[in-house]
Amino acid sequence: MSTKSIAEIQNEIVEEFELFDDWTDRYEYIIDLGKKNPPLPEKFKVEDNIIKGCQSQVWLVSTFENGLVHFQADSDAIIVKGLVGLLIRVLSGHKPEEISSADLFFIDKIGMTSHLAQTRSNGLLSMVKQMKFYGLAYGTQSNKDLQTEQ
Repeated sequence: MSTKSIAEIQNEIVEEFELFDDWTDRYEYIIDLGKKNPPLPEKFKVEDNIIKGCQSQVWLVSTFENGLVHFQADSDAIIVKGLVGLLIRVLSGHKPEEISSADLFFIDKIGMTSHLAQTRSNGLLSMVKQMKFYGLAYGTQSNKDLQTEQ
């Protein structure tokens, strides 16, 4: 399990973005984050893993191990790869319930919603919805597993 809470990780990201004076620098930072994201293995770049509602192609894969959800993602657009990388940093390695109920305040606090084009903003929302859906699905699955064991 991540040693930091979802809120603590978001606060770290907000602090990092406060170091930049303007949006050009923030975009460059997001692009750098995208370049540092490990590429998703080709076997996962299939239609079933594409997030619907994104202008770019975004593949998202999740796994559920030891009660925690882990995400991997990739995109054909470098800035989107950076955005999904931020979401992975915040949500991956947490319990399903934490993910599905997370208040992702960092997106507004760093000014992302007001500085992204409408299509990118919609895509970001689609990524968040898909990740929260996985949290909800794994949470339901683990609750059924607990009931079966009892």
